[in-house]
Amino acid sequence: MGRRTLAVLIGLVVLAGYLGAAYLVYLVLAAVVAGRPDPVVLVTALLVGTLLSGYLSYRFGTGALLRSLDARTLPRERAPALHRRVDGLVGRMSLDRPDLLVASLGAPNALALGSSRRGALVLDVWLFRLLDADELAAIVAHELAHLEGDDGLSRAMVYAGVQTVVSVALVVAAPIALALTGIGRGLVWITDRPDNVALRVRAAIGALFGLAAFLVTAFVRARARRREFAADDRAAEVTGDPLALARALRKIERASTPRIGPFRIPIERDEHPIERLLSTHPSTDERVERLAERAKGRRIPVE
Repeated sequence: MGRRTLAVLIGLVVLAGYLGAAYLVYLVLAAVVAGRPDPVVLVTALLVGTLLSGYLSYRFGTGALLRSLDARTLPRERAPALHRRVDGLVGRMSLDRPDLLVASLGAPNALALGSSRRGALVLDVWLFRLLDADELAAIVAHELAHLEGDDGLSRAMVYAGVQTVVSVALVVAAPIALALTGIGRGLVWITDRPDNVALRVRAAIGALFGLAAFLVTAFVRARARRREFAADDRAAEVTGDPLALARALRKIERASTPRIGPFRIPIERDEHPIERLLSTHPSTDERVERLAERAKGRRIPVE
């Protein structure tokens, strides 16, 4: 009897605590609604906040990432041919010339940071040994295409928009979620049963939010894959050599394959559909195939 009484008291305390928190959140939301805010003003404030958050994340995040890479400027006298190729590519594209930097990224890779007006192009030192001049120029053109399209800024804005929508949805749903959680957990203590209707409803709401988050994430990742295809197409256009980019992608893929001693260990696995759906980059096979078709003169739309 003593243990049951204690369990009931704990259940009542849990129930009261969650219901109290739910009521406080409800009062805040009710006060906001009672104030009858102008919908236009409210939407404008959310939009401005989202844009400001996205821009600050992009601006300071880019700087922090660049500092973390320990990248160093590549002087023109150290790589005059590459600098001339960059000058030529920039002249055929709508962007200011970015800073050209080198770093040890741990894998053959290239990164475009910043925007079309203030950008930086970071090349891993391994690329200079791995790729020939045309292939390196093709990789550079691909990264310049990302800068030309301001992909970094637009990506930050998309993520900021997603965060705003999710935050608003969570605030609106918070009173119901807190109340259901309190009722469910309180009943577990009071009835000594591990399950009840309140917990099942709470789980269903959580599942709906999880599904919504998954769908939004899939949309954002699909957009990222389309931008990779678009950058490939733009690089092929400005270099006039789609196969150079295809060769470069294959070499980078092979160089990134794990190895034991002098032997590379090919990894053959079927990528799960969910993995493909949530990937930020298309597979190398897809990209190479598109570039090969482009080299044959066929126009490949960005899906």
